[in-house]
Amino acid sequence: MTEEGAQVDESMRQHTPELLDLERELTVFLRRARAFSGELAREVHPELEPAAYGLFVRLDEGGAQRATDLAAYFGVGKATISRQLRVLENLGLITRAPDPDDGRASLVHLTTQGRDRFRTVREARRAEYVRKLATWDPAEIAELARLMHQLNSLSDVET
Repeated sequence: MTEEGAQVDESMRQHTPELLDLERELTVFLRRARAFSGELAREVHPELEPAAYGLFVRLDEGGAQRATDLAAYFGVGKATISRQLRVLENLGLITRAPDPDDGRASLVHLTTQGRDRFRTVREARRAEYVRKLATWDPAEIAELARLMHQLNSLSDVET
């Protein structure tokens, strides 16, 4: 075993109860988040799968993007993102336009219909967060957001 491997092994032994608690809570959270995203995606359009909601968030916040950039951001293959985008395009929720920086590529962006439907559903999601977190101190919400960002950043570094 390498020295780094031994350090990781020792660290895991020291933090096992905390890591098990974290794993359990993340598992529950991710399962619930996926189910909730599925519900929200179907509110945008009944034929959408849960992953579509994340695409809407990314396109609404980041603007037009290449499919390859979306695939890299979500950590999925080009075939997966192409299939998901094809469904959205067939439903009239996204469209593609030539990339002005590279004529061989295209940029994906939300249509007006896609943006309007998404934003209506997103406002409902935000209202649900407000309701569920109404008893939390704003500093606790900010700390949770900071820690979630820190956790997500670890995933970005490893890919």
